[in-house]
Amino acid sequence: MPDIAETIASAMPELTSWIGRRETIEDDIPLTTVQRVAAMLDVDPTTFERGTPLPRHWFSLFFASNAMQRDIGPDGHPRKGLFLPPIPLPRRMAAGRRVALEGSLVVGQPATRTAEVTGVEHKAARSGHIIILTMRHTFATGGKTVATEEFDAFYREGLPPGTKNPLPARVEPPAAAWSHTAVLASALVFRYSAITWNAHRIHYDADYTRGEEGYQGVVQNGGLTMQLILDAAGRELTRPLTGFEARLMRPLWVGDTIRIEGSAPSGNRMACWAVDKDGALAAQLELGFE
Repeated sequence: MPDIAETIASAMPELTSWIGRRETIEDDIPLTTVQRVAAMLDVDPTTFERGTPLPRHWFSLFFASNAMQRDIGPDGHPRKGLFLPPIPLPRRMAAGRRVALEGSLVVGQPATRTAEVTGVEHKAARSGHIIILTMRHTFATGGKTVATEEFDAFYREGLPPGTKNPLPARVEPPAAAWSHTAVLASALVFRYSAITWNAHRIHYDADYTRGEEGYQGVVQNGGLTMQLILDAAGRELTRPLTGFEARLMRPLWVGDTIRIEGSAPSGNRMACWAVDKDGALAAQLELGFE
């Protein structure tokens, strides 16, 4: 029986053949959905009406993929081999994003998200074999591109039953010029998953998360972490965002209280980050603004 390295090596020619595949999803950016997003983020929903431009960083809250229920895999994600390549590793985790922002989605104005597979890379790390899938998402409305996002997802080997998923090395956060607290309430994570149509079981199924993925508890959604950081940073800025780079460094747990902090703006850049309940750095973002 081939070992995992041989399995990956034999799969790579097919996996790389998926590079360049595209999928376009349309969305009307309906007022009802926008108001639910606003309520979830504690923004007054009545401030939005048809024709209202959205905050630039809200682009990722729409364009849900309507995978058939029969096509949902055991982890809650759509099965690989439909649009995403059939990567022969079971555990998936978001890693980072590189985003350029040129404008805003508008309430009630039709828009598209075009997803493209741009990279499939195999690496052998100390924690085992990893395949890095890189996607490019292009968001457009009114004939113009408003956001371009490159997104990395790590696929990892399965864990033997009873094995714990080790935490990454602790990194101390830098000194902060501003700080806010955020509660990763289970209801907030549920509402975010519902709005983004994300059924990944590590975000709500504690038995699966501990037994299959080896985590200590239900894992906070990384997309929501970035959303909360961007919302907090927006309260410190007076100019529109032009983009950001994000890196998720350490898992956060649903139910925890975290700190969201940042540096003072310098030129047209500002660093911000999330600090977990133990005081360790969990996520970093570097923002650009006009």
